[in-house]
Amino acid sequence: MIRVRLLRSIGLIAWFFFILTQHTQATIYYSKKEAMELAFGNNAEVETLSLFLTDAQLAAVEQLARVKLDSKLQSFYVGKRNGNALGYAAIESHTVRTKPETLLIVLSPDGQLKQVHVLAFHEPPEYQPPDKWFAKLLDRPLTELELNQGVDGIAGATLSVQSALDSIRKVMSLYQVAIRREER
Repeated sequence: MIRVRLLRSIGLIAWFFFILTQHTQATIYYSKKEAMELAFGNNAEVETLSLFLTDAQLAAVEQLARVKLDSKLQSFYVGKRNGNALGYAAIESHTVRTKPETLLIVLSPDGQLKQVHVLAFHEPPEYQPPDKWFAKLLDRPLTELELNQGVDGIAGATLSVQSALDSIRKVMSLYQVAIRREER
């Protein structure tokens, strides 16, 4: 009798983990190389731009983006062709609910939002904002990228939408504070 109960319990646990893993499969859409091609096209020169923020820059970015940064060290990628900048890109990873999402956020040479691509999404697929939602954000100023204040939410994907907006505002703020001001 104990053996039957033990086997039944093991069977239920195995079934539970099977169901759990079926609904939390991670999806990786693009590699880093493919992401850079999405951002800047084929045959672009891509350079890494490491930003070492001062305390003042960190505070300015956090205030402008309305998010807390994890580090003073931030990385961007600069796409160039024939010595001319095509734009800037950042690969941003963050936790949505309990699992990570990675976005490619692409800015024009003057800091406008030009592209957002989901590179990897580890939450259930129904929580992922669709491409058409991201398309509505393009070319909008930083001040208009706030959930329920010019940007519509998505039922069932509220946390994904909020974390994506936080990452986009962070990247745009980093550009304004640390890149654009350095180019002047």
